[in-house]
Amino acid sequence: MTRSDGRQWDELRRVKITRHYIKHAEGSVLIEVGDTKVICTATVEDGTPSFLKDTGSGWVRAEYSMLPRSTHIRAPRESVRGKLGGRTQEIQRLIGRSLRSVTNLNAFGERTILLDCDVIQADGGTRTASITGAYVALVDAFLWLRQRGEIEDIPIKDSVAAVSVGIVNGQMLLDLDYSEDSRAQVDMNLVMTSEGKFVEIQGTAEETPFTKDELDKMISLAVKGIRELSKIQSQALEQEER
Repeated sequence: MTRSDGRQWDELRRVKITRHYIKHAEGSVLIEVGDTKVICTATVEDGTPSFLKDTGSGWVRAEYSMLPRSTHIRAPRESVRGKLGGRTQEIQRLIGRSLRSVTNLNAFGERTILLDCDVIQADGGTRTASITGAYVALVDAFLWLRQRGEIEDIPIKDSVAAVSVGIVNGQMLLDLDYSEDSRAQVDMNLVMTSEGKFVEIQGTAEETPFTKDELDKMISLAVKGIRELSKIQSQALEQEER
């Protein structure tokens, strides 16, 4: 099977992470995964949700949105509709869970780090790109706190990234773009740490059920992609330290 952008079946799209993309945010990146582009900003706020009050714990949460013309057909703003869609709520929770899984919440006081992930151009994999980019923005927010003398150490236990895998026309593929995702028989999103630990696995068969052998192969393919994404994250974070 020939992919539309000429990639091999086990190849990621071109990934570029630009740090400090938004002037005013404590942490921010533009992540580009092929033609998918997401701005991820991190905001440090005093205070935590009520269920954490006076516990000494911090919190990390996320919000996700798409520009109306980030897709082929304009989608009305959810703020105008006055209600978040189920997909948006699901993705926000996924991003938040993913980032909390690698954060020491007891190491930065009673603060909330809010990650805003805004899709400015969508070509498949917006939730996975959001997680991968938001991690870098989160680290930059903690670096900002350390520079101000408010924390001593960066409270990150490991990096986290996400990638999609799937089966299209019987062919297993890594990092699906929109044209592939829209006709996939199987579509999976995996969130993992750089140490190879799983945070979340979401998998769905659209037409034909998949076997355990296919599941194992898709997971192995995702592990390969996550390793590459973790290196890209690390390289992006090292740039300023040089």
